[in-house]
Amino acid sequence: MSEKVVVISGASSGIGEATARVLAKAGHKVFLGARREDRLAALADEIGGAYAPLDVTSRESFQSFVDAAVERYGRVDVLVNNAGVMPLSLMGSLKVDEWDRMVDVNIKGVLNGIAAVLPRFTDGGHVVNVASIGAHMVMPTAAVYCATKYAVWALSEGLRQERDDLRVTVISPGVTESELADTITEDFAASLMEDFRKLALPASAIGDAIAYAISQPAEVDVNEIVVRPVSQR
Repeated sequence: MSEKVVVISGASSGIGEATARVLAKAGHKVFLGARREDRLAALADEIGGAYAPLDVTSRESFQSFVDAAVERYGRVDVLVNNAGVMPLSLMGSLKVDEWDRMVDVNIKGVLNGIAAVLPRFTDGGHVVNVASIGAHMVMPTAAVYCATKYAVWALSEGLRQERDDLRVTVISPGVTESELADTITEDFAASLMEDFRKLALPASAIGDAIAYAISQPAEVDVNEIVVRPVSQR
């Protein structure tokens, strides 16, 4: 496997952290981004990576993050757009501030990452967007969240069709260990998620899927991987 420079958003916990560990172990150079710099520093020190603070909702922050990766390693080969939030609630609860947050992080954050890396790709490049099974199905309390993940799928497919030299992969995890559920403020939604998460996969399972997509030959584009627990219906 050839060594690649991989920038990862949302790398301070969950899928982002697990992916960083998997890719670093495989011999890739990982550049970590998130808002919690103390966690990034500890992880980078442990796995031999590097980091910079990142607010994915800011186009300027994402650009500075990617620029810092290029300054450190001389190039960027892969973007893992992983940062996301999931404050589930019934639409009738009108938690509109939480709707806005999901749009800002889950959709605009992905677009900001794409805008930052495309000019930096010198030899093809690879965009990996972490969506969700919510891109394929809608569940009660998850309407807005699922809408944002449908958007991630659509943006990914559109980008793939535009560029013959660019690989684009959508990773759609089923229920997975992460801190996503910590953002739920509605008791009803939190109760549903508590039962749902009893089936959760380890985050490393998603990291392994991302590593597989990245490891393919340049002429092979793994467009989408759905990873669910065996017992998830």
